[in-house]
Amino acid sequence: MPFPVFLALKYLKPKRSVTSVITCVSVLGVLLGVAVVIIVRAVMTGFGDLWQEKILDFKPHVTLTSFGAGRVIHGEEALAGKLAEIPGVTAVTPEIDTRVMLEYRSRVAAPVVLGVDQDRFSKAYKVGAPRAGTFDLEGDSIVLGVDLARSLGVWVGDDVTVYSPKTLAARDEIFLPLKWRVVGIFSSGQRDYDAGFAVTSLVNARELMGMEKGVFAVHLKMSAPADPVAFPEICRQVAAVAPDCRLVTWQEADREIFNALAVEKNMTALLLMLITVVALFCVMNTLLVLTVQKTPEIGLLKALGFPKGKIMGAFVVHGLVQCTAGVILGLAAAFAVLKNLQNLVEWLSHLGIDVFPKSVYGLDAIPCRLVAADVVWVVAIVFVFGLLASLVPAFLAASKNPVEALSK
Repeated sequence: MPFPVFLALKYLKPKRSVTSVITCVSVLGVLLGVAVVIIVRAVMTGFGDLWQEKILDFKPHVTLTSFGAGRVIHGEEALAGKLAEIPGVTAVTPEIDTRVMLEYRSRVAAPVVLGVDQDRFSKAYKVGAPRAGTFDLEGDSIVLGVDLARSLGVWVGDDVTVYSPKTLAARDEIFLPLKWRVVGIFSSGQRDYDAGFAVTSLVNARELMGMEKGVFAVHLKMSAPADPVAFPEICRQVAAVAPDCRLVTWQEADREIFNALAVEKNMTALLLMLITVVALFCVMNTLLVLTVQKTPEIGLLKALGFPKGKIMGAFVVHGLVQCTAGVILGLAAAFAVLKNLQNLVEWLSHLGIDVFPKSVYGLDAIPCRLVAADVVWVVAIVFVFGLLASLVPAFLAASKNPVEALSK
């Protein structure tokens, strides 16, 4: 066994001294820091996956809009047929998406109305079974999000007044409001969509906008929207089929949401890493106390001719052993907490501590996903800072004068 390792292990043996207590506190600090950072990163990753899934369930993966006058795409059916033949495209929906004003008994809301073919809607939008009514878009009918219906105070069978944006935009024509009957109420699981969207037939949307044909956009769903290799290739094929249209992917449309989530995730992890840094200062303090206690031994070793490198190595190994113990125990604690995360949340709720209120998040369980890269960089940071924290006391120990050290 190398001498630095032998000496470090010798110093690690508990002797009911202050050093032993500080060593245990240092290991506990590293344990808590590692565990907390990994747990938070896993939960934040789970939330990111969940929001991405909900966004992709409701919103299109690719949107095609016209560069031409009036921003209207003509020949949408022929274009949809060509796009549907591209491998990887699972649904194509020509739509008229426009913001309108809905009124019911003096209550007003301004949602986005999706004018879409009924059969295509069920393929392109994963909203599950309707909360009430049906998705039958025949005739003068409309389907509302559950939060939108609640804000207006309407239910299935009620008639809402729909005001077209043409009412304000057109100066030489008068567009009278329309009466549409609420035939269904959907729930996508995300408040922004449930409160801000309604669905009607393409025929109704054209009548609302004073159009005889054409659509505002063609929406596409892909089989692998998150695949960094397949998705760009499909987009290139789509752009080749529709060269006169502007292509917007879901990453571009919701860039702000995902960027904000990524920044929040990284900033939270960075702030929590301060816990680990503080624990590593405890490691350094442990070694500083140890150098004071072992001053006579250090002087004897130097008098016997042991080089500075071996003495420094002993203290560095001592510090890294503490870091290793803290990392191993921290990883075990993090894995145990993540495995029983929901049970812990339910147990805390029984104690009156509601850490994950369903009314706020709208979810039945905390999502989490552990990424190997997160574990690797947390462990790497702990060992890098642990090494730096060990070098200072190690250098001080190796720099002691043997004559002065033996006299103490």
